[in-house]
Amino acid sequence: MAESSISEAQDEFLCAVCLDLLKDPVTVPCGHSFCRICISGFWDQEDQKRVSSCPQCREIFSSRPALGKNIIIAEMMEKLKKSRAQAAGAAQSPAGPGDVECDLCPGAKIKAVKSCLVCLNSYCQTHFEQHEKFHPGKRHKVVEAAGRLQEMICPRHEKLLEIFCRTDQCCVCYLCVVDEHKTHDTVSVGAERAEKQEQLEETQRSVRQRIQERQKELEELKEGIEAHKRSADTAVEETQSICSQLIRSIEERCSELQQKIRDGEEASVSRAQERMKRLEQEIHDLRRRNTELEKLSLTDHHLHFLQSFQSLSDDAPGSSGSSSGALASPLTFDQVQEFVPRWRKEMDLISARGELHGPESLQMMLCLFTVFLMNLLLVSTVRSIDIVPPQPESRQELLQCKSLLRAVQKMKDLQKKVLLRTLLRNTRRTELKHIRNNLMVTALSAQRGEAPAGAESSL
Repeated sequence: MAESSISEAQDEFLCAVCLDLLKDPVTVPCGHSFCRICISGFWDQEDQKRVSSCPQCREIFSSRPALGKNIIIAEMMEKLKKSRAQAAGAAQSPAGPGDVECDLCPGAKIKAVKSCLVCLNSYCQTHFEQHEKFHPGKRHKVVEAAGRLQEMICPRHEKLLEIFCRTDQCCVCYLCVVDEHKTHDTVSVGAERAEKQEQLEETQRSVRQRIQERQKELEELKEGIEAHKRSADTAVEETQSICSQLIRSIEERCSELQQKIRDGEEASVSRAQERMKRLEQEIHDLRRRNTELEKLSLTDHHLHFLQSFQSLSDDAPGSSGSSSGALASPLTFDQVQEFVPRWRKEMDLISARGELHGPESLQMMLCLFTVFLMNLLLVSTVRSIDIVPPQPESRQELLQCKSLLRAVQKMKDLQKKVLLRTLLRNTRRTELKHIRNNLMVTALSAQRGEAPAGAESSL
């Protein structure tokens, strides 16, 4: 019951200097009590005036009084502090990261609820109630809890920055307006905030739109990577199936083809993954910026809004757009799949026409197969390969086939000098490359429709 009455009367035990409960209470001759350290500091400042007075009633003492501890009030303070600590622990929470702390709380700081622009202090609920009792009415301008209170005061005139100068794009006090900003375009911070609020909302919409675009691009890249991986796996399987039909002398080239596929996969996936990392970082930065813009749009402090708006409203790095996230189309090996049956059919046709005889037929087929495989390894894109022409269906195509047969005959003539040594002994790669170049030249001439002399008349 006694503790309850003490708690109800706690306002009577506040120090008029620090506005907190009395610590080491002492009583001056007029009867008022203060913290020992507070009254001592107050009188130390008055020593310059050679006078000592009561900070509360302003009674002047003839000499500096001796301070004696008020034991009764000290015991009551201990009980009151315990009861207030229990109540504060249940009603208030400690300040967390990003929260404004109470400037008067000793020890663990409590989250502030209000800030006084006159006292330049932030208060928790308990200290704010004490502040209101000592400063009733609206003599002090109080706002929601805000940090960096000192930045809201004009450094030249020590007045509140409550006017915005559009000419110099800065916040000023009312004394600045009648001085160096006299001829400038000025408005209240509230009016400028309303105008900037619209710009902030437009910036937010732009940021949200860019987040959606980057997310969509990121999803497309992920799908493209999966498609490339599946395509590469399929290409490896098909290539292995094709290479199983080759003889032992071309197994090394088969391995090179597989390695080329893997290198292409690694390069494509590596570029896509680097792009993914950049997109994820940009999305993270945009989300963080959007959060800051959201918090700024909800603040009630016009001054803080204007001071922070410029840096947040500037376009973020990398906002001018980005390269397309689409990957190249997956690798296809249709020509490789169709090559073996077309190659066999063409060889049967050549044999039926009597172009090849005996053991030379096998050597010629092996040569054609080797040249085609080398083309697969040397061209930049597998889809562009189409050495073996289709069956002729027109006169033009017949001329092209005739040209191809002449190329085969020419290769047969060179076989005695180069191919037998190259294919049977598996040496001297440069000679085989020379033969491949000759075949590609004649095949290219056939594709252009340049039939050899006498070809048309022979038909």
